Amino acid sequence: MKVEGKDYRTVWMEGNTVCLIEQNLLPFEFKIFRSENYQQTCMVISTMIVRGAGAIGATAGYAMAQAFVESGNDPEYVENARKEIENTRPTAQNLFYAVERVYRAGKASIEHAIIEAQKIADEDADACKKIGELGNDLIKDGANIETHCNAGWLAFVDYGSALSPVYAAHRSGKQVFVYADETRPRGQGARLTAWELKNENVPHVIIPDNAGAHLMSQGKIDLMIVGSDRIAANGDVANKIGTLEKAIAAKYYDIPFYVAAPISTIDFDCASGKDIPIEQRHEDEVLYQSGPNTKGKLEQVLISSPGSEAVNPAFDVTPAELVTAIITDKGIFKPQELATIKS
Repeated sequence: MKVEGKDYRTVWMEGNTVCLIEQNLLPFEFKIFRSENYQQTCMVISTMIVRGAGAIGATAGYAMAQAFVESGNDPEYVENARKEIENTRPTAQNLFYAVERVYRAGKASIEHAIIEAQKIADEDADACKKIGELGNDLIKDGANIETHCNAGWLAFVDYGSALSPVYAAHRSGKQVFVYADETRPRGQGARLTAWELKNENVPHVIIPDNAGAHLMSQGKIDLMIVGSDRIAANGDVANKIGTLEKAIAAKYYDIPFYVAAPISTIDFDCASGKDIPIEQRHEDEVLYQSGPNTKGKLEQVLISSPGSEAVNPAFDVTPAELVTAIITDKGIFKPQELATIKS
C-alpha cells in the first residue's frame, strides 16, 4: 500500500520489534506503533491496533517469534506465550494458523521461528495479490460494489481480500463504484475502507449499515464482496457482525454475494459455522464513539442512553447457501467445493 507516496505493509518486524500501522487512530492520524515484546503484541491484537484476518495472523506469528526470542530457551515460557496469543481474538482462524506454524518452526531454533513468521507475512501479501487478480474477472466495467467492514490493505499484510479485486479492477481501467457500509459499532467501513479507497482514488460513498437492502431494491448494487475471519469446511462464513443481514438481502434480490479470503482462513477442522466461536467484545464499543475534537485530539463520546447496557458480538455466521462463491488465492470455488482444496 502507498501512504503519501511511501510503500507500507500493515505489519512488519525490525529486529525483535513488531511495527504496525495504528489502526485505531485512522483516518485522523497516521502513526506507526512499535511493539517491543510478545505481551505488548498481544495487547495490540486484542485492542485492535491491528485488525483483520491476515494482519492478525501475521502479527500473531511475529508475537510467537518474539516469545521464542525472549524465552531464553525456556519451554514453559513459550507454552504460556502461545496460550496468551491464542486467547487474544478467538474467532480469527489466521491467528491460530500462524501461531501453530511459528511454534513448530521454533522447536528447531529461534532463527527458524523468525524466518517462519516472515514467511507467513510474505505469503499473506502474495495470496491477497492473487485474490485480486482472480476476483477482477468477476467485476464488469461500470460495476457498483457493496462491501462490509474493512478487508483491504489494513486487514492483511498488503492488498487485502475483499478490496483486492476492486483495486485490481480499478487499476486495469475499469470504472467501478463502491458503497462502503459504515460497519457499526467500530466503523471500520467508514473509517478504514473509505480511507483506503480515497488513497486509491476509487469512487465511493459511505452508507449506513441499514441502507444496503434499500440500495439493492433500487438496483444500485451489482455485486457484494466481503472478507472473512474464519470459513468452516462446509463453506459457512464468519465475518464482521452485520454480514449475515447483507447476505440475506443479496439472496432476496438475486445479487451475487462473494467472500474473498486466502486459503489460510479456511478451517478444515471446523465442520460448520455452528462450531465457530463468536467473540464477544466490550459494550463500550457500542455505547461510545470516538473522533477528533475541535483541537484535533481523539476523544470518546457517549452516544447512548446513560445507564443502558449493550451486547456486542463481533461476528456472525453466513450459511454457505447464501454465498455465491469464495474467491481464494487458489481459485474461485463454490462453498461445497472447498473439500477439493484440502484433497
